[in-house]
This record gives sequence, C-alpha cells and structure tokens, in this order.
Amino acid sequence: MHVFVTGATGYVGSAVVQELIGSGHTVSGLCRSEEKAAGLKVAGAEVVYGALNDLDTLGSAAAAADGVIHLAFTNDFSDFEGALALDLRAVEVIGAALEGSGKPFITTAHANGHTVDHAVLAMAERGIRTSIVSLAPSVHGEGDKGFVPMMINIARAKGFAAYIGDGTNRWPAVHRLDAAVLYRLALESAPSGSRLLGADDEGIPLREIAAVIGRQLNVPAVSITPDEATTHFGFLGTIASFDITSLYNTAQASLATRELLSWKPVQPGLIADLEAGHYFA
Repeated sequence: MHVFVTGATGYVGSAVVQELIGSGHTVSGLCRSEEKAAGLKVAGAEVVYGALNDLDTLGSAAAAADGVIHLAFTNDFSDFEGALALDLRAVEVIGAALEGSGKPFITTAHANGHTVDHAVLAMAERGIRTSIVSLAPSVHGEGDKGFVPMMINIARAKGFAAYIGDGTNRWPAVHRLDAAVLYRLALESAPSGSRLLGADDEGIPLREIAAVIGRQLNVPAVSITPDEATTHFGFLGTIASFDITSLYNTAQASLATRELLSWKPVQPGLIADLEAGHYFA
C-alpha cells in the first residue's frame, strides 16, 4: 500500500515509517520543515509539507493514499483542550477524504480524547476500516523523551529515585520498534472498529523502575508519600501514583490485541532497556 503518515518524523512515527518501508509499503509523511524532511527522504519516504492545521493538505494526501496512519498530535499541555480540538478537525478531514473507500485509517488514542475516538469509530459505518491504537504510557527505546527520562532527570537532580508508597502500582510499557510493528499490522489487517493496546510489559511495579534508575545513577531508591508526589514529580506525580494495569485491564486488552493481529513483541522490555545504559549516557 501507499500510506500517508502524520507525525512521520516523531519518536514513534519515524519507527513506523521505517517499519512500513521495510515491509514493502511506500510512504508519504507529513512534515513541517526542510530540516526534518531530510530524515524522511533518507528513509525512502515522500515528503508532504504541512502541519495538522493545514486541512486541505491533509485531505488531499489522505485521498491519494491507500491508507492513513495518524500519529501527529500537538503536545501543548498549556492548551490540551485546544490540542484535542485540532486533532478532531484533522481526523474529520481525513475521514471525509477516505469515506466509502474501505481504506484503513489508524489513529492514536490520547488522554481524555474520547470525542476523537468516538468520531473515528463512527467512521466504520461510513465505509472506512478504522482502528485505534492505545500505546502504553512508557514507549521506550533510543530517543525516548517521555515519562521514564523525566523520572531519571528528577532522580539525578534530587539525589534519589522515588516511588510512591510501597511502589507496587504498575506501568505498562512497549518498545517503540514493537509499537511500530503493531501500527503496520493494524494497517494491513485490523478489523474495522478495532481498539488495540500496544503493551509488551503489561505492568512493571514503579518500585522496580525506581530501583534500576537508582542503580544506574548510584543513588538510593526511596519511598515517598502520595502527598509528596506532586512536589517531587511535578505533573508526573498523579500519573506516577496510578496502577495503570488494573485501571485499563491491560493484561486482557494486550492478549486480545496479540491474538487478533498475531502481534509478537520481540524487543527488550523496559527494565532490560534501562539496564542497557543508554538512558543514562
């Protein structure tokens, strides 16, 4: 297939582009600058210059493709509602371009993005093979700038690696290269209306993550109280206190995704990736 990918130069998107091209597909990737376009060209992708608010560009690129993987998102935490609204507009434009075609349209779930998800799933009734991928909160690997690097930087600055309470609350995780395979499989064969979970490690106790960070930085791993979490972690404090595995029934959803698409993660898990040392270089 010829696949239009938004967010094609991002942390996950760049891996998806490489996975698609390596599996015989061709790719056109949305890109805002000539500097970022260089990486797409090296990977063998065509460049579509534009941003999420360039709705005409999105529509024409989607219409010209055999399928769309939508990964772009404006991570503006100062106006998260605005980011979700822009995402909804982009999804609606892409959906209008694909309507009645039977082509696949793969999107990415975001926190509090239920309105967008409902809009995508409703497109299944308009002749589009839609599916939604929810990624684990830690998508790890080379170039990670997410929650775990934030925890590492906080531990380095404060002299200890913290976990909350007894630290048994669990985080799912997935390697970015395994996540890229999931997006490709969804494009190729996910039934319309599918909800898919990208999680390899279905639940790692936060205490174990803190322990590895402590060993790598040569600082202690220390329990803090829930009241101390926000002061210590900032906005990450609330997320660090959740048992995400039980909150989202991760084990059952992960098994269903693997069985549906024959998805078999093969990359190192989060703990092994941390032990490899590149997060601390």
